[in-house]
Amino acid sequence: MTPVYHKILVPLENSDYDEAIVDHVARLATLCRASLLLVHVADGWVARNFHQLSLRESEEMARDRGYLEGVAARMAAQGLSVESILAGGDPSREIVELAEREGCDLIAMSTHGHRFLSDLLYGSVANSVRHRSTVPVLLVRGTPRDRRERPRA
Repeated sequence: MTPVYHKILVPLENSDYDEAIVDHVARLATLCRASLLLVHVADGWVARNFHQLSLRESEEMARDRGYLEGVAARMAAQGLSVESILAGGDPSREIVELAEREGCDLIAMSTHGHRFLSDLLYGSVANSVRHRSTVPVLLVRGTPRDRRERPRA
């Protein structure tokens, strides 16, 4: 039996790795007739203190918002129901809390495919979300643009 999802949270990081999850989740949402909630969690100083200190949006946050809205528009043009949110703070905590608050029944995100040492040094948002969330998590391994198979001449 195919699981039925109604609202899928899709965290994006504004990198090449997003392409894998965007393509995958577009097909899944079409199959399930699910709505999508795209989120980018900015975690710079301004983003983490944005609301508390009534700060102006930083240039980085504005770029992230533009990216998020562009991806949402592209997916909406495919006939998908899409919303987007630019959040700020600790990425894994924000993703888990947003999924619960918005009634999402799946979190679908890309991973970098780090190995043991990289995860120890840099941490892994996907791993943290996987451990914190009570909502099912779908992980799709992304590939940076420079490592994707290039067409042969």
